[in-house]
Amino acid sequence: MAGWQKISASMLFAFAAAVSAAPPPAATTPASPPEAKVADALAADEVRLYALDCGRIDESSFGGYSDTGEYEGKPRTMSAPCFVIRHPKGVLIWDTGLGDKYAEVKGGVDDSGTHLSVSVRLVDQLKAIGLTPAGVGYVAFSHLHADHTGNADLFGRATFLMNSKEIAWASATPTPLGVDPSTFSVYESANKQMIERDYDVFGDGRVLILKAPGHTPGHQVLLLRLKKAGAVVLSGDLYHARESRQFRRVPAFNDSRADTLAYMDRIETIVKNLHARFVIQHDMADFAALPKFPAYLN
Repeated sequence: MAGWQKISASMLFAFAAAVSAAPPPAATTPASPPEAKVADALAADEVRLYALDCGRIDESSFGGYSDTGEYEGKPRTMSAPCFVIRHPKGVLIWDTGLGDKYAEVKGGVDDSGTHLSVSVRLVDQLKAIGLTPAGVGYVAFSHLHADHTGNADLFGRATFLMNSKEIAWASATPTPLGVDPSTFSVYESANKQMIERDYDVFGDGRVLILKAPGHTPGHQVLLLRLKKAGAVVLSGDLYHARESRQFRRVPAFNDSRADTLAYMDRIETIVKNLHARFVIQHDMADFAALPKFPAYLN
C-alpha cells in the first residue's frame, strides 16, 4: 500500500470537501423538538463536543492488544465512551458504548477474562443536555465492535453514516470476533448514508470522518474543528493506550498490520499539521482529561 505524504491543513480540508462520498444526507424526518431546541441554542459558528461515560472494560490480561508481547499477563482498565457533537445543522453521536443493558446488571458482567460495566445510562446522559434519542440526527461509528455499537438501536430515527467495507465485514458468516449485529440491527430500516472515503458530515469542514482501516476493514477516526479548542481527533481504536501510540503497537487481532501502521502514519501527519489534540478513546487518562460531562469543548 502506498505511503501517505504530509499534507497541510488547507490541503486536508480542500481534499475532504472534494472526496466526500456524497453531499450530507438530506433530512427525511422533520427535526424533533429536542433537536430543534439544541440547534437554536448554538451560535452559527459553534460546534460542541461532549464526552459521555458509556462503560468500563476491565481486562484481566491486556496481552492481545500488542502482537509483540509487551502486555502479556498485565491487567488494564479501559473507558468505553460515547461522544455527542452538536452542530448548528444537527446532532451527531460518535460511537455508542457498551449498551445501557449493562447498567441493569449490578456490578457488571464477566466474559472470558473481561469485566464489562455501565454506571450511567446513555439515555439519562442525553436527557441531561436536553436530548432524547429521537433528537439525534446522525449516528456514526469508528468501527463495529460491540463496545462501540451497544446503544445503536436507540437511534432508529437518525441517519446512520455507515462505512460500506465495515458493513460487509461485520455481516460476514461466521460473525467476526467482537461483533454483535443485534446491537446495530436498526440501521437496516433506518435512513442511512453509505460512505467509503473521508466524509464531511455537515458540509462545512468542521466535522470530518477520516478513513483509517487496519483495526477493522472500515475503521475510521473523527476530526473536529472547534472555534476555541482548535482541532480535535477522536481515535476510535487506532490505539488503545497512550504507550500503544508512543511505540506504535498493533493488536494481535487487528484485520491488517500493514494498514494499521500506514494509517497511523496518515492520522499522525494530520494531527501534526493541524496541531490537533488527539484523544485515545479507550485510554482512561485521555478520557478523564476531557471536560467532565455535561461540560464540553467548543
